[in-house]
Formats: sequence, structure tokens, C-alpha cells
Amino acid sequence: MTYAGHPPTACVVDCRNTLGEVPVWDVAEQALYWVDIEGCLLQRFEPSTGAIRQWRLSERVCALALRKAGGIVLALASGFVFFDPRTGRIERLAAPEADRPNNRMNDGKCDRRGRFWAGTMDDRLTAPTGALYRLDPDLSCHCMESGIGISNSLAWSPDDRVFYFADTLRRIIFAYDFDLASGGISRRRVFADCADQPGSPDGSTIDAEGYLWNAQWDGWRLVRYAPDGRVDRVVELPVQKPTSCMFGGPDLATLYVTSAVWDLRGEALAAQPHAGGVLALDVGVRGLPEPRFAG
Repeated sequence: MTYAGHPPTACVVDCRNTLGEVPVWDVAEQALYWVDIEGCLLQRFEPSTGAIRQWRLSERVCALALRKAGGIVLALASGFVFFDPRTGRIERLAAPEADRPNNRMNDGKCDRRGRFWAGTMDDRLTAPTGALYRLDPDLSCHCMESGIGISNSLAWSPDDRVFYFADTLRRIIFAYDFDLASGGISRRRVFADCADQPGSPDGSTIDAEGYLWNAQWDGWRLVRYAPDGRVDRVVELPVQKPTSCMFGGPDLATLYVTSAVWDLRGEALAAQPHAGGVLALDVGVRGLPEPRFAG
């Protein structure tokens, strides 16, 4: 295991998000999208120009994927929607947990067949009432897992044989067998038990070598896991609450990291002036293009 210490890290967007999350790099636009869940914000950053755009939605926005047909599919707190960033129009698609008022949507990503996966969580951060859903291109919605406290860390191995998914409340990252053709998952097993680590598993991304990068909430760090679950590398960060990560840039060699202010106040916040911002660092490996939703 290698401790990388503090590699050169830049705060490229000093946005002070309460709960910055789910960075998505768009290869076509050469832009980074991400959200501030508690701020009800969808955000976009164009590194080549420094331009930043924000869209404020009517409720919390928890995850996103770009669409092949144009526009964006979002997991709002209440369910799946299409969003047109040009007009602000929202088309509601599915609200799989309308009968669970204490739950909300959380992390989500697209698989390489263009299906959008997003999980839910107990908004009170205490009970395993969440689940994992798959929104197919035909807009049918399927429950894929249940009994989850806080859904997080969705990622797929480069060969599409393994699906990764974390329950932050249990502090465990799971691995599943994945069937790319059907979108099925099976044979859940513990990939990484984070009980003895300083933080809890939050959002993840996969690199081109098939290693999983995970942001550790309250851990001040990123952890790179080998395909066998071994901790390969630890990268320390100048923020206490990193939330997720995604490779971007022209050659997918820049690792962007979102973070949160959350409950930081006073001296704790003053000690980390970039909390809630978007960080960028070079970790010496490249990522993979993020798929678009096929519906």
C-alpha cells in the first residue's frame, strides 16, 4: 500500500457547496457537471474558459447523467426526471419511493448500455430503508437491491463484469457480478469493509486500470482499491468531507473531487478554506469516458 501524501491539489471551483456531489465529466463538451444536493443546484464548469453555470431546481438534486438524445436525466430527491438545461423544463419519469416520505434519492450513474442506476437513502441517516433502482432506456424502473441505509459508490469494472455499490451507513463497499446484456446483478460480496478506516465510503469512479477510487467522507482522503479489494494507495486531501471523484480533462488524466461543507463551522471550517469546493489533482492514471443515458 502506498501513501501518496498530498499531491499538488488545486481548488478549481471555490463554490463552498453544502453537499457537493456526483461529478460527471462530459467528453463532448469538455465540461464538468456536479450538484449541490442541499443547495438544489446543478452546476457546470468549463476548465478551458473558467466559465461556471448554475441551475437552481425546485427540490434537491442528487445525481445526474447526460443523455444521448440531449439534456440530462436527474435523480431528484423524489425520483427520476428529464431536465432541459436550455429551457429549465422538467419531465417527471418515476417516483419509486413515493410511499416512503423519509427517504430520498442519492448517488447514481449510467452503465455502458445507457441504463441509469440510482439508489435511495434514509434522510434521517439511521435506518436501512433505502434501495437501488435501474432506469432503463424505455423508462421502465426496476428495483435491484433493498435494505440499504445510504446508497453510494456506483461503478463498473472496465470489462463490465463487476458492479460496485456501497452502503455508507454500514461502511461497506460491495461487489456484484454484473451481466451487461440484461443489466442484472448477482452474488453480492464484501469488496471493502471500511470499519477500521478513518472515513466512510462515499462516491467512486473507476480508472482505466480497473482500480476503484473512493472518496472517504470525514476521512480527508481518497482510497484507490485494487480489483481484489486491497488498498493500493491513499491520497490525502485538504478537505475533511470529500464526497465523490471523476476523471476528466482532454486526456481523462485529471481527477476532479467534489466536497462538502455540511456541518463544519467556526475553526473547523476556517482550517479548510476549500471545503465544499471542487478540487483537481494528478494521480498518475487515467479514467474512462462516462456513458450517457440511452433514453
